Amino acid sequence: MILGIDQGTTGTTAVLMTKKGQIKSKFTSAVTQHYPKAGWVEHDPNQIMKSLSHAISGALTKARARAEKIEVIGITNQRETVSLFEGRKALHRFIVWQDRRSSRDCDLIRSRFGDSILKKTGLPVDPYFSSSKIAWLIRELKLSKKRDLKFRTIDSFLLHQLTGEDVTEITNAHRTQLLGLESGKWEAELFDQFDIPQKFAPQIVPSEGAELSTKALSFLPKGIPIRAILGDQQAALFGQNAWKPSTGKITFGTGSFILVNTGDDSKISEHKLAATIALQWKNGKKVYALEGSSFICGAWIQWLRDELGLLSTSKDSEKLAKKVKDSLGVMVIPALTGLGAPFWKSEMRGQIVGLTRGTNRSHIARASLEALAFQNRALIDAIRKDAGDRAIEWRVDGGASQNNLLMQIQSDVLDEPLIRPKSFEATAVGVGLLAAFSIGLLSLKEIESLWKKDRGFQPKASETNRYGSLYQDWIKQIEKS
Repeated sequence: MILGIDQGTTGTTAVLMTKKGQIKSKFTSAVTQHYPKAGWVEHDPNQIMKSLSHAISGALTKARARAEKIEVIGITNQRETVSLFEGRKALHRFIVWQDRRSSRDCDLIRSRFGDSILKKTGLPVDPYFSSSKIAWLIRELKLSKKRDLKFRTIDSFLLHQLTGEDVTEITNAHRTQLLGLESGKWEAELFDQFDIPQKFAPQIVPSEGAELSTKALSFLPKGIPIRAILGDQQAALFGQNAWKPSTGKITFGTGSFILVNTGDDSKISEHKLAATIALQWKNGKKVYALEGSSFICGAWIQWLRDELGLLSTSKDSEKLAKKVKDSLGVMVIPALTGLGAPFWKSEMRGQIVGLTRGTNRSHIARASLEALAFQNRALIDAIRKDAGDRAIEWRVDGGASQNNLLMQIQSDVLDEPLIRPKSFEATAVGVGLLAAFSIGLLSLKEIESLWKKDRGFQPKASETNRYGSLYQDWIKQIEKS
């Protein structure tokens, strides 16, 4: 069997597939979110390992299979989340990608080195990326730079736990903002600019073909090869068969992430997107992508459910929103952890505006779905400008892509057709299939044939015109906030 692991923000998912790439079982184990202060988000390393063990064991139980039957493993993970370690010991809980505690540090670094960092990495200076989080940990924990420490993103943490090796995969390494976009190597100048010792960095391995294997664990036997590692959005891109230039995907997960494959073109965005490494083959060849990230997507629906009690389940957002024809003037800015690309407003906070005595839960639910679609329109407008308006086929995935009303609103807002596959597990499946390719179980052509369309969504002209005006009002609300 093939095992695909997706260690995400809200849970760890394990997917078992047959040698032919067919899903045999899936199991998800939740991960607790910790919010010690406003704008801070943390994960406990021990709980992440427990969720990993639970997910793998659950998938094996559902498949009625033994771990010895796993032939190869692929790992994908939430990116930018980071902590410092001394050996196996974490010196602090993981600081999650959504965390905003280093906003002021980034303001100072941006004023001094912002242009040179962008030029070298393709990434704007923002608390989103790992670099300022690492610098914050060194300063606040008063750590000597002479100590034998390592920073570990989630991929390097899992790999160290599973194999004992201190390595990180290149697409994850790039999101630390300490790796050169074109060189694919740690850059001394970047470490100096963020005041981080380069010796704290793990060794870099390619996305596909790394020579790693499991050590003996309570939930996995010794010697299973780990042959693919990718950041979660890159794994979704691969899982959507978007490894050719001008193919793209929209992931509706905790946040919303849009990637377009640009092939060997590492051109830096002129419209406030991130230029990122999409994949590195074992022969060293790199594939690049343009990426836009909205920090809050499905997390807004969860917030309406868990914190405001407006929904009993996340699926209620669609049921409620369908009860009204519009939002009755209600507008939502889902900036619970700031706004990402193309706004990069780290200090901005969420808003629900336009409330009247006639407003009810359905109007807020409708405005929320519209806001998630508007965020993606802002990103895709920027992508269109950077990509020269070339035609891009948009494939959608992630938990919220199951919301048919949201998908129709998104198609109307973009005035673009969307295609949804039958499998929503593009990340875990994608990295599992890449691992299978690496050991020769499946060819790229065979992987391509596994992708199956569920349904398409076509824009409606009347709704596209209406949403065009609403979108401009939404942008104005952000600009004046």
